[in-house]
Amino acid sequence: MKGAMRVHYDVEGDFLEISVGKPTLCYAEEVESGVFIRKDEKTNEVKSIGILSFKRRSKTDKIKDFDLTLPVTLNMATP
Repeated sequence: MKGAMRVHYDVEGDFLEISVGKPTLCYAEEVESGVFIRKDEKTNEVKSIGILSFKRRSKTDKIKDFDLTLPVTLNMATP
């Protein structure tokens, strides 16, 4: 994954998405219940991770600065 990192949080949907690089055509895989990885259709490079019910998973009632252990381990290297 190369490029600028973007973080978007949808308060109403309680959905966090972290993406890297320029947007491309992607497909999504649910790697754990409510955790999605988006991969580039051509290169299979991971472009983003999305987490449903982020507030509940992070165990915080206010979205500010906090430490968070993501619910999955990712290998971002391309083969």
